[in-house]
Amino acid sequence: MNKKIVILGAGISGLSTAYWLHKAGCDVTILEKNAQPGGAMISRNIDGFMIDYGPNSGLETSPLIRKIAEETGLSDQMIYANEEGNKRYILRNGLLHALPTNPPAFFKTKLFSGKAKLRLMLEPFIGKSDDGYYQSIAQFVRRRLGQEFLDYAINPFVAGVFAGNPDDLSVKSAFPKLYRLEEVYGGLIKGMIKGARERKRSAEKSKQNAKMFSFKNGMQSFPEKISSVLKENIHYNACVKSIIKVGNQYQLNYLVTNNMTELKTDIILSTIPSYIAADLFGDFDGTLRNHLKAVYYPPVMVLYLGYNKKAIGQPLDGFGFLIPQKEKRSFLGAIWSSVIFKERAPENSAAFTLFIGGARSPELFQLPKDELIKKVLTEFHEIMKIKEDPVFLENMLWEKAIPQYNIGYIEHERYFEKFEEQNPGIFLSGNYRGGISVGDCIKNSELVSNKVIQFLNNKT
Repeated sequence: MNKKIVILGAGISGLSTAYWLHKAGCDVTILEKNAQPGGAMISRNIDGFMIDYGPNSGLETSPLIRKIAEETGLSDQMIYANEEGNKRYILRNGLLHALPTNPPAFFKTKLFSGKAKLRLMLEPFIGKSDDGYYQSIAQFVRRRLGQEFLDYAINPFVAGVFAGNPDDLSVKSAFPKLYRLEEVYGGLIKGMIKGARERKRSAEKSKQNAKMFSFKNGMQSFPEKISSVLKENIHYNACVKSIIKVGNQYQLNYLVTNNMTELKTDIILSTIPSYIAADLFGDFDGTLRNHLKAVYYPPVMVLYLGYNKKAIGQPLDGFGFLIPQKEKRSFLGAIWSSVIFKERAPENSAAFTLFIGGARSPELFQLPKDELIKKVLTEFHEIMKIKEDPVFLENMLWEKAIPQYNIGYIEHERYFEKFEEQNPGIFLSGNYRGGISVGDCIKNSELVSNKVIQFLNNKT
C-alpha cells in the first residue's frame, strides 16, 4: 500500500473511488482542473429556487450510496422523493397520460392502443436475437414489444435517461440489465419475475423499485461532503497537460496557476470524460485515442423555470413528463422539481427542470438561444396550461453532456480493457464505462478500487 495513486477528476466517480482507496490505507492524490469538486453535479440556491444544473437526483440502487452518506456524515441531509412524484406522464397527441405501473392500469390506459396491448402479451413467446452486441435498443424493443411501445414508452424513456436516440444506442452496452433478461431468462417478462429473486440476494434494487434521493442543498452536497473527507488529498485548479512513462512509473505534468508541476506515480486512475482522456493517453496508443474520441457526447440545455402556482392549470401530481419523438416538440421532457422535493421552490411557487437537445435533436442549438427558449416556453405553457410568464428562469448548456453507448460500443469496451492490460498501472473509469447514472458510478467506484487494490497486491 506504499505505492502512489493519482486519480484524474474529482467528479462523483473519482471521489467515491478515492474514498474506498483512502479507507483501505492507500496513498491517493486527486487532480481536479476546476476550483471545486463535483464535475457535472452543480447545485445553486437562487432566490429560494434550488437548481441542479446536472443530475437532479439519484436512484438508491446500491447500499453503497447510503454507506458513503452515513460514513461521511451526510445521511441527515439525504432526502427522498415524495410519493406524489411516483406518477410519470407521457405526452401523446398533445395530452399527458400517466404511464401505467401495474396490469390493471395498463389495460385501462389510453396511452397505448388495444393492438399495442395485445402485442405486448406476445413478448414471452419471442425468441432471442442472433447478434445482441450490435443491436440497437430500438431494434430490441421493436422485436420484443412492438413499434407502438417503442414510440410511446422506450423512445421517451431513452431521452429521459441518456438524452439519446434509441436507434443509435446499443441495447447490450446502454441497457445491459435489459439485455441480460433476454439472454439469461429468455424474455423480459419472465426475467423481471425471476430476476427479482437474484436482486434480493445481492441487496441491490432495480431502477424501477429503487428510492429516488437527493440532498437538502442539492446533489452537489454529495461530492462536496466526500471531498471534505479527502481535502488533504485533492489539488484543485490542476490541469494535466501530459503523461509520460518514466521507468516503472508515470510522470504527470500539470499546470497550477501558470506553474508547471511534475508528479510521479505508480498508478493513474482516469475518471475524466473520454474526449479529454484521449488527448492525455493518446501518445501511449493512437488506437486508444481514436476509441476515446469516438464516444459521442451530445449537447443538452438545462432550462430551470419557476412560476406562481396559481398560473398553472395542469395538476402537479407527478414526477413530470417525457415527450416521444413522434410528438415533434422542441424539448425532451420536464421534471416537476418542486413536486419531487418540496423545498425546491419558495412558498406558493412551483419549479420545473426542462431538457433540450440531446442526441435526438442537436440541431436545435443552431437557433439563437433566446429564440429557442421562447419556442420551448410556448410549448411548455401549452402542455401545462400555464397562463403567465415564468417568475424565474435559469439555463445552462452542456456542450458535451452524456456519453452515448451507441451500437458497436462493445469494441470500445474491449479496447479499453486491452489498453489497461498493455499498460499496467493505468485504469480508465468514469461514466463512459459501466453506466451513466449516479448509482452506476458509485457501484463502479467500488469495483474499480478493488481492481486497483488487487493490482497493488499482485505487485507486492
